[in-house]
Amino acid sequence: MAAKKSPFFDTATTLGKVVAFFGISALCGVLAAGMLVPIAAIAKTGLTTGNNIVTALPSSFEKLPIPEPSTILDADGKTIATFYQQNRQPVKLDDISPNMRKAIISVEDERFYEHSGIDPKGIARAVVGNLTSSSRSGASTLTQQYVNNLLVNNQELTGSAESTVSGQKDYADKIRELKYAVAIEKEMSKDEILEGYLNLVLFSGREYGVQAAAQHFYSIDAKDLNVQQSAMLAGMVQLPNVYNPLNNPERSIDRRNKVLGNMYRADAITKKEYDKAVKSDLDLKPSKSQSSGCYSAGDDAFFCDLATELVLQNESLGKTREDRENMLYRGGLTVKTTLNSKLNEKAAKDARKAIDPEAKSNTDVASAIVSVEPGTGNILAMAQNTAYDPAGGHGKTTLNYSVERSLGGAGGFQAGSTMKPYTTLAWLKEGHNMWDTIDARRDHYSGSYDWKASCLPTGSTRAYGGWDVNNASIGFKRKMKVNYGLKWSINTATVAEAARLDLCNITDYTTKLGLVDYDSGKGEPISATHPSFVIGTPKITPLAQAAAFAAFANKGEYCEPRAIMSITDKDGTDYKVKKETCSQEIDPTYVADLNGTLKSIATDRVSKGRVSGPIAGKTGTNNWSTSTWFVGYTTGISTAAWVGRVNATAAEKENTLQGSMINDQRASMVLDSSTYAAPLWVDFMEEAVHEYERNNFGSARRQPPPPKPKEEDDSKSDSDEKDNDKEEKKEDSKPKEKSSSTPDSDNGNRGNGNGKKSDD
Repeated sequence: MAAKKSPFFDTATTLGKVVAFFGISALCGVLAAGMLVPIAAIAKTGLTTGNNIVTALPSSFEKLPIPEPSTILDADGKTIATFYQQNRQPVKLDDISPNMRKAIISVEDERFYEHSGIDPKGIARAVVGNLTSSSRSGASTLTQQYVNNLLVNNQELTGSAESTVSGQKDYADKIRELKYAVAIEKEMSKDEILEGYLNLVLFSGREYGVQAAAQHFYSIDAKDLNVQQSAMLAGMVQLPNVYNPLNNPERSIDRRNKVLGNMYRADAITKKEYDKAVKSDLDLKPSKSQSSGCYSAGDDAFFCDLATELVLQNESLGKTREDRENMLYRGGLTVKTTLNSKLNEKAAKDARKAIDPEAKSNTDVASAIVSVEPGTGNILAMAQNTAYDPAGGHGKTTLNYSVERSLGGAGGFQAGSTMKPYTTLAWLKEGHNMWDTIDARRDHYSGSYDWKASCLPTGSTRAYGGWDVNNASIGFKRKMKVNYGLKWSINTATVAEAARLDLCNITDYTTKLGLVDYDSGKGEPISATHPSFVIGTPKITPLAQAAAFAAFANKGEYCEPRAIMSITDKDGTDYKVKKETCSQEIDPTYVADLNGTLKSIATDRVSKGRVSGPIAGKTGTNNWSTSTWFVGYTTGISTAAWVGRVNATAAEKENTLQGSMINDQRASMVLDSSTYAAPLWVDFMEEAVHEYERNNFGSARRQPPPPKPKEEDDSKSDSDEKDNDKEEKKEDSKPKEKSSSTPDSDNGNRGNGNGKKSDD
């Protein structure tokens, strides 16, 4: 059974109200006098316990930072997204309309500039009202309200279980509030307190502070609020939900007019201003506050998601992920990124053009495009065909197709023939040339064939079970030059090169250029264990592809991709971010030789005059076309375009895109990089290349002329030279053979190579 309350302290009784009135009044006198009244004097009031509370409290309290939204900006300073728990835009008092200042003082604390934090007259008035009415009215000054809001803020930041929310306070809470109000008046000027209060107080929902409220309800700044607008906002503070003009316009007008009456009686406005204001309508011009997080970032949402994850992994912002999240949502951070949002808008538009997210057939078919700046590693664009939506559904996801799983991504897709340039680089490194002739006739390597791999424990590896290597187009199992085999993406040619090389020289380049294989889901450097990697079995992210090929655009200098240029908090403190990290990884001579062939692929086979050069790049398609690519570049921008399956990525017949329904139409049975990925790249780069430099890639080494024949063999040598010229022309010409793929397609491989599906 609950203990019966004494009528002396039960505020539901008249006697209790009287005791409370005299007790609090006496305490107010103590506080206002600077806590100088002896304990014995307070004891006579019956508030020995209250005095103990007063003396036990520190003279002031730590004012923890007021939550402010963080913003993520693009490279030009445009806001991409805002993160907040409380939507607040702090402003100086000079940037708050005098009308608003007068309105809040008139309704909340008309003697604000007269008292020292506690208003005995106000308390007396409130207690008399409470004695004569069943309702409760408060007597908190603006200073007390400011203190209370600061305490609530502290509790939220520290996770305190106690509460100082109005209606839940006991007398100890009130005593604490009173003491701190007196203390804070000694630390801050009246204008500083008023400014702090107007920036801190809740107006509606998650709209905190007068600037956010003015923007939300009137689409104007706080400095431009007129009399009636100010009165309406000032009236909301007491009960933000009840007096919300969007939900309760009649109550809002009634409350506003009462505030106007207070302003008139306090001589804050004239009779003429009062009469005009009370007759006015609400005249709301609401604007929707930008939602918190990447959801509202539109086409930039997937890049925003990457930037957010990088912030949450940045240990300079806090020891734990929870600490860093708190900084993001409360710390007023400004995160400046590398994104060219104008360019990214074009990328998203082109990605949707390639694969329509609304098409019913495209449940597991998607597109992604990402660009990196050679020489810096700055990510310039990152978009995909889907909408960013945590709710999911058709054409909606938060899965970023351009990055690895640890950054919120899909974890990469089979690279196909985009892997072939690394074999060519190793070929050049080991002293060979682009004009060397290789024998591409061989299409089978037995399980006992030793592939040199010096980085493996045994120094070599084998394709156990044997490896059958095939081409998509018939008629190419013949001798040809290395540059010809690369240009037309002949599998048997690339594998013939690799068979003469140390596989570890190939993987050495892939590792140096940041390529990671996500086939196992873990993300590991590409291994030389399975020779089939040379034609594209590893799962690689589009971002890694763009960054690696950017090294080809930059004379062999590789720059690690980065998304964030700076992080600064509201006090101007800079936090550690990834700097430009570049290193020379390829001999520029080899890069120039490689670019001589990749220029021909991009210019002749892909762009066909649409993209202003110089341009270079490489196609890529895996078995059954579940992953198709074009990765191409100028000296100013490197872009990877990918189209394929997101979930059913295995290169198996049941997952094939060949002849499947895409964009609600039957796709071609001959589906490769030229079908969707390359056109996506061309559509985007046609405009993008004009924003960045387009210098020459350097000159590839040319085959030296044959030695001058001896005089007596002139006739025979002339004949031999003619034969050689015919062979060169034959190899440089476009293939004429009938094939299972278009001439511009990559060449597929049907072998398994160590039990794994191999790629083109």
